[in-house]
Amino acid sequence: MGHKPRVAFVLGGGGVLGASEVGMLQALSDAGIVADVVLGTSIGAVNGVAYAADPDNAPKRLAELWTQLGEEDDNPFSGSMLGRLATLARTRTAVHEHAGLRDLLASSLPVSTFEELAIPFQCVAASIERARAVWFDHGELIPPVLASCAVPGLLPPVRIGDEHFYDGGLVHSIPVGRAIELGAETIFALHVGRVEAPLTVPEKPWQVGLVAFEIGRRHRFHEEVDKAPPGLVHVLPTGYDPPRWDDPRQLRQSMANLTERIEAAREATATYLAFLDDPGGPGPRVDEQAR
Repeated sequence: MGHKPRVAFVLGGGGVLGASEVGMLQALSDAGIVADVVLGTSIGAVNGVAYAADPDNAPKRLAELWTQLGEEDDNPFSGSMLGRLATLARTRTAVHEHAGLRDLLASSLPVSTFEELAIPFQCVAASIERARAVWFDHGELIPPVLASCAVPGLLPPVRIGDEHFYDGGLVHSIPVGRAIELGAETIFALHVGRVEAPLTVPEKPWQVGLVAFEIGRRHRFHEEVDKAPPGLVHVLPTGYDPPRWDDPRQLRQSMANLTERIEAAREATATYLAFLDDPGGPGPRVDEQAR
């Protein structure tokens, strides 16, 4: 980037829970806060690129899109069990294809390259061959966003050039550190609520991997927020009780409550932002909320 951004929006991953980020974007827009740079991971890359393409209209359009996604027929990850098994048999590593999400992005984005975006945008994915984070900020838009969303086991890796990429959440769940590196003076961290849900010791074999993954995805975010100067990072509230990290049923039920999640995040974030101009007010402290 040619200059240091004053305001950065950082959007984290979290799949179907990403509706909360839409409510946060609505509240930021209502407050007249506009990003100078947008950074996204996984579902945060989807929400983030939509905002960067059309910051004036994206919050409303995203709310409509997420409401549609709550309906089975409009969900790019819907499909019969037989269809998922057929995809798994064909790919041998994933139960879904990228086609649904690719079509959704192609039909909803008004531009096709990073350079055409109204606001600078970057997204991150995990390189398999190099085992490192790779940031994308130029060229064609859709392949890097798909790569950032390629959850292992759910979607196959995305090939870009000579490399293959998995979900950016493996390396940067909520990339606050990237915004700090770019020199942002104010950082708003938009997340899905998972960092608000405490982890517990696994009691069942299948929970072991989930706990390990959650520790891996959360620790970097907490360390980056802890090391940031006071007042630099604003971790926005979801206003919604996060689903249990180890209960797939609660995650599925979240798809039926997308409108409620959006509105809860909008109201909670609006209240939070109102206190930024009143340091003595009773609003939550940023450095406490992030822990």
